[in-house]
Amino acid sequence: MKTVFMFSGQGAQYAGMGKELYRNYAVAKDIFDRADAVLGYSIKDICFQDEKKLGETEYAQPAILTMSIAAMKVLEEQGVRANMTAGLSLGEYSAYVASGAMDFEEAVALVQKRGRFMTEAVPSGEGAMYAIIGLDQDLVEEACDEATALGMGLAVPANYNAPGQIVIAGKTEAVAKAAELAKEKGAKLAVKLKVSGPFHTSLLQPASDKLKPELEKLHISDMKVPVYTNVNAQIVADKDDIIPILTKQICCPVRWADIIRNMNEQGADTFIELGPGKALTGFVKRTLKGVNILNVEDLSSLDKTMNKLHEIV
Repeated sequence: MKTVFMFSGQGAQYAGMGKELYRNYAVAKDIFDRADAVLGYSIKDICFQDEKKLGETEYAQPAILTMSIAAMKVLEEQGVRANMTAGLSLGEYSAYVASGAMDFEEAVALVQKRGRFMTEAVPSGEGAMYAIIGLDQDLVEEACDEATALGMGLAVPANYNAPGQIVIAGKTEAVAKAAELAKEKGAKLAVKLKVSGPFHTSLLQPASDKLKPELEKLHISDMKVPVYTNVNAQIVADKDDIIPILTKQICCPVRWADIIRNMNEQGADTFIELGPGKALTGFVKRTLKGVNILNVEDLSSLDKTMNKLHEIV
């Protein structure tokens, strides 16, 4: 058995996330308490009850990372270890923490700044993202090109999540038109996402420019577990590649479906999502057949995952 730890991205957050783990596992409580000490405010209060702040990128990003690492620590305490790891968008930072490359305290402070820089790059209302369901990649890209050509601004694919599930992003009017064109080309659904900006597009270049000097302050260690990056879906070859990758990642499309396929080609057969929600488990189901797909976000999912792992072993 080869196990993947995969980490949630922004949009998966919900009020109450991590509360059961915090109350029942000292290792989870420790992670939340350490995050509070670094951030100077209570991230656990935000995770457990503050729906409004969870909708703000600056708070959502450290909240998701904290909850994801808390879930990982609980699972590791049960004796489960990863053979490889990856995270969707923001989740890539959790993957570097999981690999040992990045210190948790540094990571949680950094993603708070990342969230703020992303919000500042494109003011609220000027950018948007839509999930396009049930349309081939070529036609999604064509819809974006056609919308952009109309002169309303940029519209591009931002997340290649799974076959038939691609997220597009860009200027609000342009990406709304691209979503409309995608429906005309046969998409089953075009769903506007609850995010505050056009993530993973060139419109986030100002955020990348601000993030780079913050990334350069990090203390990067050797990776004990291989990490696959969103930027090209390949294993990060060397710790010195991490900062350039993360500088670029904020503006690049996420190659999630390719990451999942590449991991599977390297023998991964058990995929465990750590963090809020089950979006990544859904993407794996759409991408691969005949693999084990599990998640840990609360006591119930932890119990189900441990029971299934005992069956597999």
